[in-house]
Amino acid sequence: MHPAVTLVLGGAASGKSDFAESLAVHSGKARVYLATAQAYDAEMRHKIDRHIARRGAGWTTVEAPLDLAPALQGLTGQQVCLLDCATMWLSNQMMAETDIGTAQAGFLSALDACQAQVIVVTNEVGQGVVPDNALARQFREAQGRLNIALATLADRVVQVTAGLPLALKGKLQ
Repeated sequence: MHPAVTLVLGGAASGKSDFAESLAVHSGKARVYLATAQAYDAEMRHKIDRHIARRGAGWTTVEAPLDLAPALQGLTGQQVCLLDCATMWLSNQMMAETDIGTAQAGFLSALDACQAQVIVVTNEVGQGVVPDNALARQFREAQGRLNIALATLADRVVQVTAGLPLALKGKLQ
């Protein structure tokens, strides 16, 4: 059986990445940051740089904007992996026009088989207004389905709002 999978979800700028990073640091294991973001513009480059600076030393970063399976398969039980974030990964998949169902199945299979403790960060996008265009509605629906699948697989699910974590499944600590 795989080690614990923790899903940390929340809205934009809710504090979910900070919380997830603290879980990884307090695990006492070698830390791997599985990065899904791509810097297509200066704003995103700045956000990525802020995340790197906030994490500080002691992390091994693996860039995996599309194919998470090889990175997850290469981890060991002596590591903790922070995957930040599933929402950006899904966005990358949609931009690449991949088959979302196939990509999601591969991701979930690799996550379930992973030997490391994994903390997955994701956005809750279904609590706002209905998007005004078809692509945004398609993304919202796909994100909701991905979050449901991740929550089903996870041993622990934590919702972060205004920097405050709330355990939805399992215990906070």
